[in-house]
Amino acid sequence: MARRDDRDTGPEFSREAVLRFIADNPGRSSKRDIAKAFGIKGDRRIALKDLLTDLQAEGLLSGSRKSFKRPGELPSVSVLEIRGRDADGGLLAEPTEWDEEAGERPRLPVRQNERTVAAGLGERILARIEDAEDGSRIARVIRVLQKSRSLMLGVFRADPHGGGRVEPVERKQSEILVLPGDENGAKDGDLVEADTPKQRRLGLPIGRIVEVVGSSASERAVSAIALHAHGIPHIFPEGVIAEAESAGPATMENREDWRALPLVTIDPVDAKDHDDAVHAVPDDDAANPGGMIVTVAIADVAAYVRYGTRLDAEARLRGNSVYFPDRVVPMLPERISNDLCSLKENVDRPALAVRMTIGADGRKRSHSFHRVMMRSRAKLAYEAAQAAIDDTPNEVSDEVRETILKPLWDAYRLVSKERNERGPLSLELPERKLKLDAAGRVATVVVPERLDAHRLIEEFMILANVAAAETLEAKRQALVYRVHDSPSLAKLESLREFLKTLDISLAKSGSLRPSHFNGILAQVKGGESESLVNEVVLRTQSQAVYQPENLGHFGLNLARYAHFTSPIRRYADLIVHRALILALGLGSDGLTKEEEADLVETAEAISQAERRAMAAERDTVDRLIAHHLADQVGEDFEGRITGVTKAGLFVALPAFGADGFVPISTLGDEFFRFDEASRMVVGERSGKGYRLGDTVEIRIAEVLPLAGSMQFEMLTEPRKLPRTTQSFHKSAKATRNHRRASRTSAPKGRKRR
Repeated sequence: MARRDDRDTGPEFSREAVLRFIADNPGRSSKRDIAKAFGIKGDRRIALKDLLTDLQAEGLLSGSRKSFKRPGELPSVSVLEIRGRDADGGLLAEPTEWDEEAGERPRLPVRQNERTVAAGLGERILARIEDAEDGSRIARVIRVLQKSRSLMLGVFRADPHGGGRVEPVERKQSEILVLPGDENGAKDGDLVEADTPKQRRLGLPIGRIVEVVGSSASERAVSAIALHAHGIPHIFPEGVIAEAESAGPATMENREDWRALPLVTIDPVDAKDHDDAVHAVPDDDAANPGGMIVTVAIADVAAYVRYGTRLDAEARLRGNSVYFPDRVVPMLPERISNDLCSLKENVDRPALAVRMTIGADGRKRSHSFHRVMMRSRAKLAYEAAQAAIDDTPNEVSDEVRETILKPLWDAYRLVSKERNERGPLSLELPERKLKLDAAGRVATVVVPERLDAHRLIEEFMILANVAAAETLEAKRQALVYRVHDSPSLAKLESLREFLKTLDISLAKSGSLRPSHFNGILAQVKGGESESLVNEVVLRTQSQAVYQPENLGHFGLNLARYAHFTSPIRRYADLIVHRALILALGLGSDGLTKEEEADLVETAEAISQAERRAMAAERDTVDRLIAHHLADQVGEDFEGRITGVTKAGLFVALPAFGADGFVPISTLGDEFFRFDEASRMVVGERSGKGYRLGDTVEIRIAEVLPLAGSMQFEMLTEPRKLPRTTQSFHKSAKATRNHRRASRTSAPKGRKRR
């Protein structure tokens, strides 16, 4: 049989045809792909290889036999590194491999995939390169390949001859050297994020500036540090803003008209958004003598923020609003949070409301949910509402006081009965608030007074949250619960050992309820151990989280609980709203099947966002206080020990609400041992020491404002402590015996050091 001539199969190929094929098929342009497309077999493979070699030599083609591309072009699926942000805060990524002769590396806007782990600065991603509507290219994240290398936040100190150094804001990090050309536009004093390579054997590590955050001298520099250090999104992308701005007022479709009901909002005096309104009236049902009807109306955010939109993706990414002393980083743009959804006075606003029937014993007898259009009758501050009830001079009208506020207080007195019987955990931990001056510096630190007006709103919100969870459970509808598990056995045993030193007993763990802790707190109330025991009981508690599985809420002593009352600032509440809309048939914008399938992942994401926000808020307060006290090094203050570790003591300054650290090595001329169970450090020779909760005198020894850290010198002499735990005595005795044995067995003539 005659051999078939392979050159007669497939179309002829030429330089232009091959280059056109590679340009049109960036995702499948290997040598094998090209051969298959042109039907190249046998001897013709040699000709193809020669052609590809020539095109590479002429600079018209780059890559390898596994993937060819035109110079300056990216494959449809590429490995990129996120190296900056655009003017709107969006992430920008560059290819990790690039032919520099092809020109400057492209920087592509990154579009997150909400089903994958969120990508951030310094991370490597696998991304699909796509064309945007305006003809530009974008990188859509497929997955994160490598989590962020250690990006350091610091202040750039420029060298007159180029380059400079970056002083870290974190105390544990060292300075890095920036070579000329790697400043990325940073000026002296700018807050920057720098890429930190491995330490060199000699000298400072060399890095490059990835991003300029802003001036360290600006009024908002301290909170800006927290935003970048914790990776909190704080600038809304243009697409999100555009969606928010294009939103219009909600209609009456699927709504009841409640605009005649005199609901009122009661909020902090400086509140800019109002997401809850309340109303109460005596129940005229003869079957419920002495009862009340309490209504809680919540802003209908679900009407504006729908699944699959950019607004929703951004809200899920943020998880919650973040509150700093100098600014608020909202979960939603102001057009939504402060305008369309805010329950403004005398303005029609959509709401999801729950009407609850309360018995004379304070227990909720029934409830129902309604999707409504409402109109707030009055916007009140906590202090003004309380003043009206107390008959002190205030701006609240007599009509509002008599017809709206007094029934609310009557209902509050009823629900307080049930609360007292239920016995939620009742810790006495005063909250401090920083007041800033015009320059963003700390002016005063205040402890806001806790009013009945605050407690009234809290109790009504708890009732509404319980009603939401009960309704969704009854409808067998998936939701996200607010879960607070009981304390772990290990923490309870540690608490039990500690309480023994105060001659206080703790019930067996199997029968523990919040009331047991409240009983302990009542025993020490007014005594010198009050603050100490409150701190220890607080640290014994578990972390509250969001999850689709119900474990109850230990702290509130509730069997089921779901956040429903703050959808403007918490994504969890928006999920619950959508679940109610779906379960009760209140509209077409309820929870979707896709959302239900992702509830576990969503709950974990918003729980992490909450922890991230708490850490950022705490760090910002620490830095502001450190700035405030930076010029008071060497001055003496009264403090309270709030933490005891092997390394030393954390001491809070009650007047400022901030901590400093006393290293254990500076406490005295003897060895101090850490007794974990008793929360104390004890001198091995004297038996005297310091304990969690002790009031002490300290001197400020060092302040690092950017790091938010302070080091103190202990001025108070150690005191004789109550008996320590058995385990501590065993450990101390074993150490002394070991030292004696070491001295006995040491070779004669050798000098001991």
